[in-house]
Amino acid sequence: MSAHDPHSGQDVEDDDNGMLDAAEAEEEVQDEGDAAMDSGSDVEEIQLENDSAAYFDGHKDSIFCIAQHPVHPEIVVTGGGDDVAHIFDSTPPPRPVLPASYESNPQPAGERAGLASIFKIDGHTDSVNAVAFTLPKGEFVASAGLDGRLRAYRADPSGRLYRFVGEAQEVDEINWLASCPHPDYPNTLALGAGDGSVWVYTLSVDDPASPLTIVQAFYLHTGPCTAGAWTPDGTLLATVAEDGTFYVWDVFGAAAAGGIADAQVGGGGQAVVGLTPADERFRVDGGLYSVAVSPGGALAAVGGAEGKIRIVGLPRLGGAAGVGSTAASGAKGAGARSKAGGGKQAGGPKTGGGGRGASAAPSAGQAGEILASLQAQSDGVESLSFSAPPMTYLAAGSVDGSIALFDAAHGFAVRRHIRAAHEEEAVIKVEFVRPAPGAPVGPGGMAAGSWLLTSCGNDGVLRRWDARGGTAAAAKGLVGEWRGHRGGGEGGGVLGFVQGGGGGRVVTAGDDHVSLVFETPIA
Repeated sequence: MSAHDPHSGQDVEDDDNGMLDAAEAEEEVQDEGDAAMDSGSDVEEIQLENDSAAYFDGHKDSIFCIAQHPVHPEIVVTGGGDDVAHIFDSTPPPRPVLPASYESNPQPAGERAGLASIFKIDGHTDSVNAVAFTLPKGEFVASAGLDGRLRAYRADPSGRLYRFVGEAQEVDEINWLASCPHPDYPNTLALGAGDGSVWVYTLSVDDPASPLTIVQAFYLHTGPCTAGAWTPDGTLLATVAEDGTFYVWDVFGAAAAGGIADAQVGGGGQAVVGLTPADERFRVDGGLYSVAVSPGGALAAVGGAEGKIRIVGLPRLGGAAGVGSTAASGAKGAGARSKAGGGKQAGGPKTGGGGRGASAAPSAGQAGEILASLQAQSDGVESLSFSAPPMTYLAAGSVDGSIALFDAAHGFAVRRHIRAAHEEEAVIKVEFVRPAPGAPVGPGGMAAGSWLLTSCGNDGVLRRWDARGGTAAAAKGLVGEWRGHRGGGEGGGVLGFVQGGGGGRVVTAGDDHVSLVFETPIA
């Protein structure tokens, strides 16, 4: 996480269309949790709350990253500063029931359970700060570190047995991993490197001599690549960097097949959108650190220093399959290597040549247009998340400790600014709950829980917020919080979480070396 120079943001009044009024939007949630008690000596005693149902304490240093199996959401992988990653089952085992006594009625439950590691990933020589399961079935798990190594392991269908298949090292440091959801390109991963380069690999056991195949490599960023996100159909990859640049890569050639190219990047290259600080409208002094793509794939939001957010239009590649598809052609392709437009291609079938994306012509539309410039917060925007339809919200978590909710359907007006979402500590991650398949649908077509936003921060607390307007639940704002991490801003915060499987369970990555499992039922 990076600290950025503070900048005074401007408050935006809520409009009057059924959302929260200004007084509610600025109400601070007071922390009545951890309290220091005077023990009468020089030793400070801390009263800790622990709402977790289980914990994993196999790491010996901070847990920097966490990911979840796409088919078996109870299976989680964490990576840390101890140069290893662990895979474990987050299902809380039953607590033992203590014998009855006259002092307790009913019988009390025993201590919460510690979870065992299913598999330990080693082989790194520096911190593991990125992990991922491949889509759509979690056939592989990958770890990436500050040593520049990408290590891949094959998983059995149960997600509980693993074997090493290969390693690649093309860079000195890897900052992030993102699994591609395109159904025609299963087991594909993107990574961003400390030198600014972006790499896409496909993992396979069909060729034992080369289980990690480079699909593309891109070199237009000139500063460390800080974040990346695939479009929901997996055809395009959006990345940002500390140099303030933003690129959208045509990884599999679907945009090129439709005649879409970005003149700013030297038409004919694989970047179909490119924005840099040379454009004063886009410029964010201090760099960009977060990116998110809207569920429909039409917009990208990028966040950076001083609370600044830019909304950029993306090309629409009609007919591509959605995230939920499990179809896969299994085609690998060969192709020729080139370096056109800053990219290096190593093959793969083109969507325009009979793939699922070829059923409708691509359209440039508003691709590359800066559709909005936002600033409701005063420090770096570390995390962005779009809500699922029919809601049209964008959530932003900031180093200033606040969360802002913008409404994409109404000019990205600020609907709520929770100024003390995590007290005075940085907000590390925000993410809307993604309803499980078959979740009941309520009034307005919203699936159960889709209005809930989960957040974590350096205060060590996991919180949930109701993003709806005009309801009794929304008037409360905060609908739940769960404690157990040490907090305090230094060495005790929550650095990430996963909540797949419908949001009923959240597993955290703690700076205090512990991963906690919280049961978070969806009302």
